Amino acid sequence: MTTQSYKDRNFIAVIGDEDSVTGLLLAGIGHVDGTQKNFLVVDSKTPLSKIEETFIDFTKRKDIAIILINQHAMDEYDQAFPTILEIPSKDHPYDPEKDSVLKRVQRLF
Repeated sequence: MTTQSYKDRNFIAVIGDEDSVTGLLLAGIGHVDGTQKNFLVVDSKTPLSKIEETFIDFTKRKDIAIILINQHAMDEYDQAFPTILEIPSKDHPYDPEKDSVLKRVQRLF
């Protein structure tokens, strides 16, 4: 991958519960450009199709370097950019057995 292909990836995106997203927005990761934003607050009423659509949109954007997503919402993704990092939520504690990054590291060893 050349420097040109990832030099414009300036943003972190987040898909998660209200507390996780709010905390990250307060930390300064929020970016809204017209109707396009780099975050999605998910609750029990959010349709799975909306989460999937947002995730796909984030992975296609050339300005996003990292996507933070609640661990329980992540299935499969294996691209280098944007990088996916799984984060716990208050309703779903972190489970290292389901962490895709740890699974990849374990496969290497």
